[in-house]
Amino acid sequence: MHFELHKTSSTGGARAGTLTTGRGKIETPIFMPVGTLASVKAVPQDVLKAQINPDIILANTYHLYLRPGMETIEGAGGVHKFMSWDGPMLTDSGGYQVYSLAENRKITEEGVKFRSHIDGSTHLFTPEIAVNIQRSIGADIVMAFDECPPYPCDHEYARKSMEMTRRWLDRCFAQMKATEPMYGEEQSLFPIVQGGTYADLRREAAKQVADCGADGNAIGGLSVGEPHEMMYESVGLVNEILPKDKPRYLMGVGTPVNILECIDLGVDMFDCVMPSRNARNGMLFTRRGTLNMRNLKWAQDHSPIDPEGTADVDQRYSKAYLRHLFRSGELLALHIATVHNLAFYLWLVREARTRILDGTFSEWKTAIVPELSRRL
Repeated sequence: MHFELHKTSSTGGARAGTLTTGRGKIETPIFMPVGTLASVKAVPQDVLKAQINPDIILANTYHLYLRPGMETIEGAGGVHKFMSWDGPMLTDSGGYQVYSLAENRKITEEGVKFRSHIDGSTHLFTPEIAVNIQRSIGADIVMAFDECPPYPCDHEYARKSMEMTRRWLDRCFAQMKATEPMYGEEQSLFPIVQGGTYADLRREAAKQVADCGADGNAIGGLSVGEPHEMMYESVGLVNEILPKDKPRYLMGVGTPVNILECIDLGVDMFDCVMPSRNARNGMLFTRRGTLNMRNLKWAQDHSPIDPEGTADVDQRYSKAYLRHLFRSGELLALHIATVHNLAFYLWLVREARTRILDGTFSEWKTAIVPELSRRL
C-alpha cells in the first residue's frame, strides 16, 4: 500500500492524494459507503458500481463474524468473492459495535466478552481474534482492536481506556506479523487514535500512533454525542501530529458539513451510515439542502428528485413519485433514496478533491456549507 499526497490547500489543511492498494486506487478525500453485512443496504453491487462507483467500501467485523460466520466467508474465498465486489474494502475491528453493547459486554485486559445481539450467545474478542477474523474476511485495510470510550466520560477513564487501546495495538501488530493474508492480497493495519475529548490524551495517543509507522492512521471515538466544535478541535490537534505522508481516516463521520469541515482539517477518508440510514427514513441530501420526501409539499411536485444529481435515479424519477413510494411502503423508495444519497456523498468528496487541486477549495466550502445546512 502506498499513499501519494498531490496537493494541500494553501489556506487550510485540505489534502488531495491517491492511496494505491492491490485491488485498485483510492483518490482522496474519499467517502466509503457502509456495507455492514457485505451489502450496502438496498443497493445491488452492479448499481453500486454503475451509479455510485465508490473507490472503496466498508464492512463490519462483528456482524460478519456472527452472521454468516467465518466458515462461510472462507469457503467463498473471502468477502470480495462472497459478495461479488472486486474493489478495495476496509473492515472495522468490531470495537465500536462491542462498545454499543453496553449492557451485554465486559471489558478486560484480555479483550471483550459480549453477548450476541442475534441469539444471546457469548463470545470473546481479543486483539488477536479481531485480526484473525479480518484475515478471514480478507479486507484490504483492517483496523486495530480498540475501546471507544463513551461521551461524556471522566479523564481517568479516558486515560485508562487509551492506554489499554495502545497495549491492544501492540498485540494487533504482533498478530499481523505472525499471520499471513489468506487470499493472495496484502492487508494493511491502521491504528486508531483514542483519548476521548481530552486534548492531552489525544496528543499523547496521536504521538504513539504516529510512531508506529503504519500505512495509514485512524481517528476514532468521535461523533459519539460530543458537540461538533469539540469534534473539530480534536481532529485538528490530532492531525497536527499524525504523519502528513500517510492517509488519515476519521471513523463514523458524518453530515455533509462535518465532512467538509474535517477535510479542511486534513482528513482523507470517511465512513458513516448517515446517507443510507437517513435515505431509508426519507431524508435526501442535496447541494441545495435536505429534503424530507414524506412531506406533503412534494405530493404534486413532478420535477426530478435532484436536477443537479449525478445518479440516474435523480433525473429518472420525480419528487412526487418518490414521496408516493415512501407513503405506500414500497421497497423501491429505499433503493432510489439510498442510491441518491450515496451518489451525493461521493460527488461531495470528489468535488472537494477537484477544488483542492485547482486551489478553490476554501472559497467553495465557504459558499456551499450554508446551502448544505438548509431544510428545503
